[in-house]
Amino acid sequence: MLALVTGGSGRKALAADQAPGGSGRWVATWHASPTPGGTFNAQDCPSDVGLAGQTVRNIVRVSAGGGEVRARISNAGGSEPLKVGSASIALSTGGAATGAPQPLRFGGQTSIVIAAGGEAVSDPVPLKVQPLQTLAVSLYLPGKTGPATQHYFAAQDSFLASGDQTRAGAAKSFTRKISCWMFLSGVDVKAAPNVVGTLITLGDSITDGYLSTKNTNRRYPDVLAQRLASRKGPTLAVTNAGIIGNELLTVRPQLQFGYPVPARLARDVLTQPGARAVILLAGINDIGDRSARAADLIPVYRQIIQSARAAGLKIYGGTLVPFAGSTGTYKGDYGTARGEQERQKLNTWIRTSGAFDGVIDFDKAVRDPSNPSRLLPAYDADHLHPNDAGYQAMANAVDLDAILGEIVKGSAP
Repeated sequence: MLALVTGGSGRKALAADQAPGGSGRWVATWHASPTPGGTFNAQDCPSDVGLAGQTVRNIVRVSAGGGEVRARISNAGGSEPLKVGSASIALSTGGAATGAPQPLRFGGQTSIVIAAGGEAVSDPVPLKVQPLQTLAVSLYLPGKTGPATQHYFAAQDSFLASGDQTRAGAAKSFTRKISCWMFLSGVDVKAAPNVVGTLITLGDSITDGYLSTKNTNRRYPDVLAQRLASRKGPTLAVTNAGIIGNELLTVRPQLQFGYPVPARLARDVLTQPGARAVILLAGINDIGDRSARAADLIPVYRQIIQSARAAGLKIYGGTLVPFAGSTGTYKGDYGTARGEQERQKLNTWIRTSGAFDGVIDFDKAVRDPSNPSRLLPAYDADHLHPNDAGYQAMANAVDLDAILGEIVKGSAP
């Protein structure tokens, strides 16, 4: 459910996004918010030590399609320059296998050195990509990378091989399966003119899709992408800027939980190609992990809203989902009476303040009507995170007609 309120401004398509002659625009079609190297399980994700003389094949599903693609390679979490020896992009045919890999170049060169904290955008590659199609982006790292910039929770298998296997379409060299995306932060497409921009979902593990079924794209932003891909007329790409464990106020000691939302807002939202709107769902970890008060979180929300509007984006507030029963697993104030009190205060402000361009009532969509402090049992994975059905219900609560109506109206000459 989305209630629109007045305030904010639309934005016309940026010249950098719009292709000459109205033939389409560059939009972010997939994103994984990068974090520094760190791991809970080095066998599943060796981002704590990084790679050396290896190729990582990142498997990703795009939201919108297009006739040209480019990749964004990240060293955001690195403290030293990163040498990428070669790179490619291809249509996935299942597992680590692909169609014919297309080499990626950077300013015409097959290799690049990326500054510590930086990102490189590849040259465009002609490749016809359909909405919801799966791609493989392969990167060869010839030297020791040190701790690897990553997105720790992928809910998707990717693969490692020894040596430079960026041109290999066969899967046989990719002998190691990993659970994280490494060094890849985004894929852009030059989309059809009816794709009016990108909707960015911003948040923590609930946006990241924690406990959704692996390799099935059942996160709530994935379901939004499916809904949008089936529409006729104006539509949007969707990207996921969620990070497990992420907070509004605090840098947590687990590096894979990333930097707080305000610290990563420009990189993960404001400068994304084609960005037009953002859904913000954050604060549950501040309350649960740090016993934060709603009164401390509201000013952070206001800062994020101000930054989004200054960049010409519409911003929608998502209410925090129920979490009673989760304290046994997550400790702190997750699901406690005090935590619930602060959750309710924050949700009341989100619903009634008029600070956002609209409100998406995720809480109402997934709560148990007979016990509103808890997730509906049919939607409950672990009393904090929804399951696949719960993520579906969250996505269904987003009024896409209202969001698109505001964006199209704001983009009109």
